[in-house]
Amino acid sequence: MTDRHIIRRIRGMDTSDGAGVKLKRIIGQPGLDMLDPFLLLDEFRSDQAGDYIAGFPEHPHRGFETVTYMLAGNMLHKDNHGNSGDLTSGSVQWMTAGRGILHSEMPQQENGLMWGFQLWVNLPAKDKMTAPRYQDIAPERIPVVHPAEGVEVRVLAGELAGATGPVEGIATNPVYLDVSLKAGASLTLDLPKGHHGFAYVFDGEAALVGGEPLTRSELGVFSDGDSIQLKGGDKPSRLIVVAGRPLNEPVARYGPFVMNTQAQIHEAIADFRAGKF
Repeated sequence: MTDRHIIRRIRGMDTSDGAGVKLKRIIGQPGLDMLDPFLLLDEFRSDQAGDYIAGFPEHPHRGFETVTYMLAGNMLHKDNHGNSGDLTSGSVQWMTAGRGILHSEMPQQENGLMWGFQLWVNLPAKDKMTAPRYQDIAPERIPVVHPAEGVEVRVLAGELAGATGPVEGIATNPVYLDVSLKAGASLTLDLPKGHHGFAYVFDGEAALVGGEPLTRSELGVFSDGDSIQLKGGDKPSRLIVVAGRPLNEPVARYGPFVMNTQAQIHEAIADFRAGKF
């Protein structure tokens, strides 16, 4: 067994997206352009309606997956294929954009806290033109386990303490855990060897990850290995731990299109303009 440790640290960068939604970008910024297979990680958090009320009006995607995890608030998604879903506090949506989709994500509240994450996960070349699909998962379907004293984990994807996350059929074999640590509590998490992984602290002051402190709004990239050691700081903390199988394929990106070559990007733009999504 080989313990993982932190080999790189990144702080979230304040920015905006959609129709001006204020957020913190952690992956997909100059300090960490991507972490194969992860293309982007945003945290959106505000109790000021002006920061989020305009939402994310209709926009296209092709060639990757978007993962929305709602911690608080209410977001409605709709697409041009007639699909819709209500993302409530504690829910997760894993959307495989595949060959192309137009969708919107709009807040269903005019006040209160809106808080959550959006993660972009690349698709392998063989799956980039697959049919779009959704996995809309209500909060009650996400197992909650207590693998150690003072530790609570919501298992969105992967396996822990006999529980299996509800997200299934994803090519990168992801692990996505929401870990709550009481002060001083500790946990050893097994992660698939060879998977790229990271932890991001989003509540509390700090947590020890791989023996190093991570503070609020800081991401730590893991070395390879079989497991990672987590420990709470002087106060309770909460973090996400995410890992996925790297694709090791060329990446060509242009806004909401992620393919393998520039020629495929040009084709995506042409298809979008021609209404083929």
